[in-house]
Amino acid sequence: MRLSEESVEEAGPDLTPVIDVVFLLLIFFLVATEYHQEERELDVVLPEVTQAQPLAMTKELIVNITKAGAFKVAGRDYNEQQLYQIIREAKENNPEMTALIRGDGDSALRYAVRVMGMCNKVEMRYRIAALQQAGAGT
Repeated sequence: MRLSEESVEEAGPDLTPVIDVVFLLLIFFLVATEYHQEERELDVVLPEVTQAQPLAMTKELIVNITKAGAFKVAGRDYNEQQLYQIIREAKENNPEMTALIRGDGDSALRYAVRVMGMCNKVEMRYRIAALQQAGAGT
């Protein structure tokens, strides 16, 4: 027996479940957005910051020591008292901050030792960068 062409179904996937899921997702996001709006409308007085600084632009405070024994941080020269203040403030602002002490190869070791002492005084960990010229030590 031959069936009429009207009763033959077209082959293809059933999109009804997909459409149901899309509508459910749409309703979910609309409800979630509504809650997000309500949170922003709460009457809250936010605290003001008197001095804002990023915790750390780098993970380390880099102290350079020139051949003459000058201390440089971020390209600026500092004396010992100023350098100690910078190290102390860096440690207060970010307790996890460490120092990298980089000395010129011809500078006296006493300058690096002074910076190490400052770091020890504020309990800041430090590393020392050593540079060796090619062919040196052979």
